Amino acid sequence: MNTQKLIDTIRQTGYETHVYFKNGYLEKVYENSLANRLRKKGLKVRQQHPLNVIDEDGNVVGEYFADLFVENSVIVELKALKNLNENHSAQVLSYLKTSQIKHGMLMNFGAAKFEVKKYIL
Repeated sequence: MNTQKLIDTIRQTGYETHVYFKNGYLEKVYENSLANRLRKKGLKVRQQHPLNVIDEDGNVVGEYFADLFVENSVIVELKALKNLNENHSAQVLSYLKTSQIKHGMLMNFGAAKFEVKKYIL
């Protein structure tokens, strides 16, 4: 599956998850549901997957845990907040930069309207 189709699938599946659950649950509920739905579509999904933080010289200087890591190519950061802000976007961009993963998504299930943003490093 090409990257654009994969991102479209993740976005649509996130939307379907939000339509079913609406807002009001903890982030973990949305994480588990989205992972389950993506796996049912035949995608490889890792939850709370550790990714290395790499310094400019190539040394590993830490790690963080991606909420979802789909098909070894897309980091998906989930939130269940009333509003997203620039810190959440900065978080995803930092994850992409330091892990050297090219594609990321930020999804917010906590608002009445589903929010999704796509990032490319």
